[in-house]
Amino acid sequence: MIETLEQLDQQLFLFLNGLHNPFMDEVMYWISDKYFWFPFYALLIGMIIARKKYEAIPVLIGIGLLVTLADQLSVHMFKEVFERYRPCRPESPIHEMVHIVKGHCGGKYGFISSHATNSFAVAVFLSYVLGPYYRYFTPLIFVWAAMVSYSRVYLGVHYTGDIIGGAIFGSLLGVLVYKLMIEINKKMLKNNRPKTP
Repeated sequence: MIETLEQLDQQLFLFLNGLHNPFMDEVMYWISDKYFWFPFYALLIGMIIARKKYEAIPVLIGIGLLVTLADQLSVHMFKEVFERYRPCRPESPIHEMVHIVKGHCGGKYGFISSHATNSFAVAVFLSYVLGPYYRYFTPLIFVWAAMVSYSRVYLGVHYTGDIIGGAIFGSLLGVLVYKLMIEINKKMLKNNRPKTP
């Protein structure tokens, strides 16, 4: 069963990774670069401050906690445990068939994708925070998360299974951290409420 899933994952990866051209190489390389998205992140922070006002600080702290958890857990709970080689690594059985952009492969292990974990964690969290205020925010933030995640397959550094696993785990983290933030806010409001004599 596991071998069959592995073969299917490899075939799907090779199909998606094989859909490349010089123009898209550049596009996907920049989409995958976290520094490219700094203006987008600044816009999101501005939207949070504009809409949440005095609640913005707990939300931003929640995002910081979420990204830290997603980044660290994707490595220590998954990559270092499952030790699944990235498709672009020499240890991978298909590495000679992989299209790698600009010679970049990344670390040794790929399951799960930290990019997918982080982006879907943030997408789910912000869909709760900003989704009610902006009509198209939720579908657009998920398009962003999917685009960042797909870029990792295109660049040859992650199998599709790495992406799916990261998206699921990141989504769960997004829900859990949001629920935790709500509970903490409730307790803080309750403790700060003036006591009646």
